[in-house]
Amino acid sequence: MGAVKSSMASKFAFCPPKPPSYGLAVDESTGRLTMSGMASRENVDILKLCTKRGNEIVAMYMRNPAATLTLLYSHGNAADLGQMYELLSELSVHLPVNLLTYDYSGYGKSTGKPSEHNTYADIEAAYRCLEEIYGVKEEDVILYGQSLGSGPTIDLAVRLSRLRAVVLHSAILSGLRVLYPVKRTYWFDIFKNIDKIPQVKCPVLVIHGTADDVVDFSHGKQLWELCKEQYEPLWIKGGNHCDLELYPQFIRHLKKFISAMDKSAHLINCSGPVAGLSENPQNSTDCIEKSRQSIDQREKSMPSTDQIEKRRPSTDHREKSRTSIDKSEKSRTSTDKREKSRTSTDKREKSRTSTDKRERTRTSTDKKEKSRTSTDKREKLRTSIDKRDKPRNSMDGREKACAGTDQPEKARKSIDRLGGMMRSVGLCNIGCFKHNVSGG
Repeated sequence: MGAVKSSMASKFAFCPPKPPSYGLAVDESTGRLTMSGMASRENVDILKLCTKRGNEIVAMYMRNPAATLTLLYSHGNAADLGQMYELLSELSVHLPVNLLTYDYSGYGKSTGKPSEHNTYADIEAAYRCLEEIYGVKEEDVILYGQSLGSGPTIDLAVRLSRLRAVVLHSAILSGLRVLYPVKRTYWFDIFKNIDKIPQVKCPVLVIHGTADDVVDFSHGKQLWELCKEQYEPLWIKGGNHCDLELYPQFIRHLKKFISAMDKSAHLINCSGPVAGLSENPQNSTDCIEKSRQSIDQREKSMPSTDQIEKRRPSTDHREKSRTSIDKSEKSRTSTDKREKSRTSTDKREKSRTSTDKRERTRTSTDKKEKSRTSTDKREKLRTSIDKRDKPRNSMDGREKACAGTDQPEKARKSIDRLGGMMRSVGLCNIGCFKHNVSGG
């Protein structure tokens, strides 16, 4: 089944240039491998690499002394290293980056036949070359895949956890989706980028032309939407499949991306060595020399000490003005806080005042109610007392009437007593009178 799948894919997916646009030769004076028909350059190495599937592929390494990052470039279909040579040389200079590119099995002067799994083995061999021959660390590598090259690029990116970044240029969702807008992935499909891209852990830049007539613009847009770490994409209005490099925004945006990744790479390198990376003393010395050269260039570009001293007074004035502004801002802030506290206090006082007024009205109302209650009680007492006084008055009247009746009775008795007394006195006097008459 695998062989059938590979043969089907090879028929409609791979179109290597026939014949190849370059040949290989050995320079007798230096013993270096060169590309016939191409100008020999000191900073360009031509290599032959063996893959784990038994093929021998041709690779090309371009060295840039000012670069700190390395681009592993996988070109598109119907192209080889001879056709890409000048373009990639310009990219290496202007970005700036070190650049390694290669021909897939069956392309250019590489042996074997083109297939999906051969491209995976091809890019692995190229990455291993960067590590073993040039001492490049994983976190300093940016994978770049154009069109068909997006397949091996994404496949390798899924397996590298410390990769710096990925660039997808006119990338495909899958091989079958280029021909038909299918909604699902079938077993015979190849380069299933749509299923792999969510597993890429590093930043991804997607570049696609809106007028691409080979790989529809929707491929790039959907890939970008599925990325875990999205970088600002570049949608080139009117751009087709093979002309995006001609637009000025292409190199400008790509350079901006490389610069951003370079800064983040410096931050990682400053945190110390990463465990599990191979160390090469000679390569580390080369890195030190590069950093010294960059430092020297920076020193030259720096202004002299006298110029810095001249600028200091104006800087001091600015600092003083900034300090005064900061103080005024602090005072304003504190004043605002006090005003807010005063406002809240006033609100509380107002609420307390209204509460006191309510309490006072309640107290006066309670007093009135109490006075009313006491008045009612007094009225009730008076009523009860009046009720009690009425029978007493009737009794007193009766007593007075009785008293009026007793007085004549008492007078009569006293008169009778006086009469009796007077009788007794009169009898005594008569007796005395008789005695005196008889005696005299």
